[in-house]
Amino acid sequence: MSLLGPDATNVPPFETEELRARLAAFLATPFADPVLGRPRPVGGFTWGVYAFFDYDGEPIYVGQTKEKLGTRIRRHLTNQRTDAVAMSVLDPFEVHDIEVWPLPQFEAAAKGDAAARAHLDALEHLVYQRAVAGSAFRAVLNEKNPPAPRVAVTPPPSLRGTIVSDAVRRLRAHPDFRLARRALTLGRLAQVIAERRVQGGLRRVLLTQAQRLQWLAERRYAALGGEASVATEGEAEEV
Repeated sequence: MSLLGPDATNVPPFETEELRARLAAFLATPFADPVLGRPRPVGGFTWGVYAFFDYDGEPIYVGQTKEKLGTRIRRHLTNQRTDAVAMSVLDPFEVHDIEVWPLPQFEAAAKGDAAARAHLDALEHLVYQRAVAGSAFRAVLNEKNPPAPRVAVTPPPSLRGTIVSDAVRRLRAHPDFRLARRALTLGRLAQVIAERRVQGGLRRVLLTQAQRLQWLAERRYAALGGEASVATEGEAEEV
């Protein structure tokens, strides 16, 4: 009897492969670099701000990077080596779209460059405030607030793309599947909070996740008939 089979395969699930491929394609998208005078892959820009959006188009997370957009975003979505994922603040399965704001003018700047850092902080603050204002919950899943801006900035050109294929969307977009994932993330985050001494930011994320779970559950319940779908004791139920 052969021991080889599904348990022995070294191939990841197809949705994992598709998400990685779509993410790689997005990060390889050419983006204008006025400093070089030619486009280059958007994921290759060192300085920039990024935002994640869920299957409903809701903004769920905003961040910044000084180590290349591609490196930082991959760390969030593919190898779980960020605090946001490890602490169950962010579930990579929830990410449907990504938007990035590269800052090519600071490409040659050192990580400690004061002017570049001030501009990056101000841009993150601007994107964060716009994300919160555009959210149905008036909140995103960031544990910390971005630094207060020290300079005035205007949003530079951005690029937004979908990293979920139609096939993966059919698997993951079902509301019951999303409810289960969201409840699991909420439970894990609550456990982290119960086991550690945490700051108010994690409790704010917990509250936001609970609101997102309730909203999705209410929408699903209403779509299936709401109160009219609830059986009365003694009525015959379909098997």
